[in-house]
Amino acid sequence: MVYRFIGEAAMLVHFGFLAYVALGGFLAWRWPHAFWPHLVVAAYAVGLLEVGWTCPLTVVEDWARRRAGQEGLPPEGFIDHYLTGVVYPEEHLGLVQFGMGVCVAVSWIGLLVLRRQGGRRVRGDGAEQPR
Repeated sequence: MVYRFIGEAAMLVHFGFLAYVALGGFLAWRWPHAFWPHLVVAAYAVGLLEVGWTCPLTVVEDWARRRAGQEGLPPEGFIDHYLTGVVYPEEHLGLVQFGMGVCVAVSWIGLLVLRRQGGRRVRGDGAEQPR
């Protein structure tokens, strides 16, 4: 029971990690200091893809699922198991990766534009407030 919970938790954190990689840069539009953690996470994601680093979340999930008597993750890992061929066709993997890169780039370029405009923020009521 505990191992199954660990496996499920690792899977949820993994999905959260992917969402943060794609969209986390937009948090910096509101909270500029959030750029730096997103930069680290995005660089780590590139390392996972391009360098071939092993993702510790994949290791934890695979270990926990096997201990729970479930089938572990395939050698290809989390993305191939849960997303590729399930959420999008396998032949579109490169396009999906490109799209994530575009999301990151747009969020960072948007942050740069906002910073150059003087860092105006929008209050909860929609009015602009200077920094």
